[in-house]
Formats: sequence, C-alpha cells, structure tokens
Amino acid sequence: MKNKRAFIVMAVAVLFGLAAVVSASRWLLNQPGGANGRIVVAAADISLGQRLTPEMFKLAEWPTDSVPKGAFTDPQKLDGRVLKTNILIGEPVVETRLAPQGTQGGLSAMITEGRRALTVRVNDVIGVAGFALPGNYVDIIVSMQKDPAPASNGREQAISKIVLERILVLAVAQEVNRDETRPKVVNAVTLEVTPEQAEKLDLARSVGTLSLALRNQVDPQSAQTDGATKLTLLPDAVAPPAPPPKHVSKSTPKPAARAPVVVKTAAPVRRDCVSVLNGLRMTQECF
Repeated sequence: MKNKRAFIVMAVAVLFGLAAVVSASRWLLNQPGGANGRIVVAAADISLGQRLTPEMFKLAEWPTDSVPKGAFTDPQKLDGRVLKTNILIGEPVVETRLAPQGTQGGLSAMITEGRRALTVRVNDVIGVAGFALPGNYVDIIVSMQKDPAPASNGREQAISKIVLERILVLAVAQEVNRDETRPKVVNAVTLEVTPEQAEKLDLARSVGTLSLALRNQVDPQSAQTDGATKLTLLPDAVAPPAPPPKHVSKSTPKPAARAPVVVKTAAPVRRDCVSVLNGLRMTQECF
C-alpha cells in the first residue's frame, strides 16, 4: 500500500513538472527579439583620422532588435574609409562615424563640411596652461590698440575684446587624439572656423595679441560684451578728461561796446589888458 501511494505521488510530480516545462517553453518562444545577428565591431582601439582596413574589425553577435542604425555586416565594405571619431575595442562601426567616401586620411577628414582649419601660435599662458585639448571649445580674445577717438587728442586706446566664440579645437601641435585629458603645453593650436571667422582670426592675430578662454562644452550662451579698456578697468584711477572749450553761440547777442568818455575843457576867455607905468614899476591891468 505504501509503495502504491509513493508511486502515485511521484507520477503526479512528474506530470506537473512536464506541464511547467511545456508552459515555459511556449512563453520563451512567444517573446520577441530572441534572435541574434552578426555586425562589424572594432577588433582594437582605432584613432580618428585613420584609413581603415578589414583586418581592424571582426564580426560579433548582436541582438537583432538593438542593432545600431547604419551598422555594417561585412568588414570589406570598410576598406579605405576614414574615421571621424575614436572607436574602442568591441564598439560597432556605423556610417555616422565615417568620413564621406573618397576622403583622405588625416586632419582634413575631421573638418566639418563648409568649415576650415586654421592654426594659431600659442604659449603656456595663451593656450590655457595646456588644457585646450582637441574636442574642447574656446573663445578668442584679442588685445590691441584701438584707433584714437575724436575727443582723445589723437591718442590710441588699449582694448581687449572677445572676437570669436565657441570655436572647436581640432588639434594641438600635431596631435588630434581627443581621449587625452592631461594638460599638454604646445606652441600651436588648430581651430575649426567658418570662412568669415577665418578672416577675422587672421586679422586679429596680425593687429594684436591673441588669448584663448576655455569654455564649457555644453554651454551655448553668447557673451555680449563691450570690451575692456583702461577707463572700464580702473575708472577711479584715470583723471577725468579736460572740459571742452566753451563756444559762444551764434544766437547769443554780444554785449554792446561802451562809448569812450570825452573830457571837454573850457575855452579860454579873451580879456583886454593895458600896461600902467608907475615910476620905475610897471604893472598890467586886465578887464
């Protein structure tokens, strides 16, 4: 009797187990995205500007429902293309990270269409102590002598002014690697500018001294300034300008001139005189 009961309990347990397995299998088969595909990923770290070869990549399993847009499935299609950004090992390669077909390798592949690359000379101070790295944004400040104003007696005035804002740093010296976060003091910085900005930057470096101001990469705000001069820098230490000479208005009547004072003298009165001889003394009597 005991063996019969144990057999029945075991049979019921097996039936329930089979039912659970069948239910789990059906649930898994009904879930979407269960299949995997194969896409091209980087076999090693690849720096931007490099010309690609099929040996730099490999095929890797990737969920079908999360394949990146523009991904490649054949490494041969990447032969001769140029990267615009760095790619780490295991990352998929997509079309947006590649320069257009026919682009040669190097810095020219990193320049946005319609823009130019211009290099300016810097030092450890102008280059923000080496913190102006590729991928950062800077403002360009020029310090120069301003043309004299009409009321300045022909004297030039020193001024510092931001002439360009949010300029992308493409390279420092001959390096374009954007993964470096340590400061590096160099003597030249290459900037990405529009043709109009290139003209302003070239003129600014020829008429004055340039400085770079490092800015936040996600800050799009524009700084509207009038520039700094000696008057705005130390307003209390500069003597006030001499007042302009007073000009007599044409509408103001001039004071009348005073007539000269003439002093009249009385005309002498004509009198009749006779001489009187008295002995040895002679006198004159007038009437």
